[in-house]
Amino acid sequence: MPNLSSPLQRINDFDTALCLFCNRQSHNLYVRYLFRMVSRLGDGIFWYALMAMLLLRYQEQALPAVLHMLAAALAGTAVYKLIKTRTLRPRPFNVHPSIVCAGRTLDQFSFPSGHTMHAVSFSLISIYYFPALVWLVIPFAALVALSRLVLGLHYPTDVLAGIALGSSIAAVSFRFV
Repeated sequence: MPNLSSPLQRINDFDTALCLFCNRQSHNLYVRYLFRMVSRLGDGIFWYALMAMLLLRYQEQALPAVLHMLAAALAGTAVYKLIKTRTLRPRPFNVHPSIVCAGRTLDQFSFPSGHTMHAVSFSLISIYYFPALVWLVIPFAALVALSRLVLGLHYPTDVLAGIALGSSIAAVSFRFV
């Protein structure tokens, strides 16, 4: 009978190795500060500033997009908290002494990456209403996702789950538009 835990162990080993590789990049002071700044902006500052700019620039025409993004934020927060309190996956730096916490956490658990989930859902929704924003929001969302790994706050599978959840939340929300 094949060992079913073996494939899962290989995934876990790869997850940890990739997390460690990304985290080593934070040893460079400039890299660490860049990703700390990206992570801090990804706390919501960037997205709420974007919503404010859209409202200032397009006034009532931007209102559907902003309300859509706010609804996705509420839904995403509910999903994120539900999953985090069920999985209770510790953050990488709490499990592996060689992974350094180079940023600040908003909570104690790792799975899924809420920063990534919100970045993806906000990006998809903002592009839906304002396609010209693709050049701004997609690179920023990618940097947010990468920041979670570089700062040692998440495993790659946490970030992939955040991408999947953010995409799903946006896709479901488009059914109501």
